[in-house]
Amino acid sequence: MSKRIEELDWRPTPMGDLCLRRRRDPATGRDIHEVKLGDEFLMSSLFVEGEIALTRLGLEHLQGDELDVAVGGLGLGYTARAALDDPRVGSLIVIDALAEVIAWHRQGLVPLGAGLSTDPRCRLVHGDFFAPAAEVHGLDPEQPGRRFDAILLDVDHSPRHVLHPRHAALYEPAGLQALAAQLRPDGVFALWSNDPPDGEFTTRLEAAFQKAEAHVVEFDNPLQNGMATNTVYVART
Repeated sequence: MSKRIEELDWRPTPMGDLCLRRRRDPATGRDIHEVKLGDEFLMSSLFVEGEIALTRLGLEHLQGDELDVAVGGLGLGYTARAALDDPRVGSLIVIDALAEVIAWHRQGLVPLGAGLSTDPRCRLVHGDFFAPAAEVHGLDPEQPGRRFDAILLDVDHSPRHVLHPRHAALYEPAGLQALAAQLRPDGVFALWSNDPPDGEFTTRLEAAFQKAEAHVVEFDNPLQNGMATNTVYVART
């Protein structure tokens, strides 16, 4: 049986102190993995429905096999795992700005780490998703100019509540247009948000892509004895 609360890793980073901890849920006896950056909770394995829905909604209307998928933000790995569980996905590149997070997966400190790190279709890349997303050479440092069938992004709390000021430009019209250029015809960009649907942002997506919509994902929140929601935006070229 694990300890009630156990700190698995703590490291200072340019974005703040990063902490990975595991705690035992007294109600279920289940181990919960949590990540904090500074004073903010970034993610918890107690709430993964939004991350999984990001992949499901992003990939569900794509046609064909051997899909090439890029994910911005590794976290605890649930978005990436859902992509690899789709048999149509032929390759997956996951970009994260924190080398420490990638190390957690490779060292097996998080439950999904070993499976992601050893899957031959999956490549974990240390880098700034937001810089190459707006540049001609693109998201894959090994294949400049590469285009994708789907780009899934789960980094910021929402387009209005970003983790770093430099991220904000991606959610502006020029940034979204640059991101659309990284997709193949009929490709999809999907974005996770912790905020309710934002009509102004959906309008920006519609200007940069051919079609855009916001999906509300509802799930049980035992900490609040009720339901909670995330938003997943899906935009198609």
